[in-house]
Amino acid sequence: MSIVTNKIKEYAALLSDAEKTGVGTKPLTILDPNLSVTEAYHIQLENIQMKVEQGQKIIGKKIGLTSLAMQKLLGVDEPDYGHLLDSMEVTNGGTISIEKVLQPKVEAELAFVLKKDLIGPNITTLDVLQATDYIVPALEIVDSRVKDWKIKLPDTIADNASSGFYVLGDRKAKVDEINLELLGMVLSRNNEIVNTGVGAAALGNPATCVAWLANKLSEFGIPLKAGEIILSGALSAAADAKAGDSFSARFAHLGEVKVHF
Repeated sequence: MSIVTNKIKEYAALLSDAEKTGVGTKPLTILDPNLSVTEAYHIQLENIQMKVEQGQKIIGKKIGLTSLAMQKLLGVDEPDYGHLLDSMEVTNGGTISIEKVLQPKVEAELAFVLKKDLIGPNITTLDVLQATDYIVPALEIVDSRVKDWKIKLPDTIADNASSGFYVLGDRKAKVDEINLELLGMVLSRNNEIVNTGVGAAALGNPATCVAWLANKLSEFGIPLKAGEIILSGALSAAADAKAGDSFSARFAHLGEVKVHF
């Protein structure tokens, strides 16, 4: 359930205006050094609700800050999450206009598509595996409406966990067909390798990230629903993107997913 105050409305509007104009806003944590994580989630929900009222549809969630390195960088000890909207999906091999993003970066991760609802608290990794219909490789294009990526945890949470776009691969796999912890990935930009990673980079197991999400969302009365797409967190560091760049991620047993700018 979303809680709305004048401050939440004001900060939501700053992020919304930055998205519309392409001009990043000041960090919210500069405007209010005491901005809480809970307030930040309600800012996120305020903008998501506005987009839903405008006709966009929530089709899933994304999990961020799943690596220890990123958590240490922002001084936190748990991930965060954002919403996926139908307007954010790009077809595999498709092109994103550089005019639609402010300062994009590309991450490779696994997407879980659910066949059963997951309603926290007390969801386990096993519950996630049993509720998953299939897994596909994915690219997430993260972006920040905060100028120069000068973010602290409440900034990125309020900004829908710095979501931009996402791309799903074509090859689907059942969870018992692959080893999620050992699954390898190679991320390339313009045919040059920029990062590699394995499933264990995301909280030890990407399914553990989804369990965390289901339990976190229970604090806001939000379930994970059958049919939703869950981006489970980056398997390596994000790579900067600019006009003319092409990215691909190859996953063992899952094939390739691509995007162009």
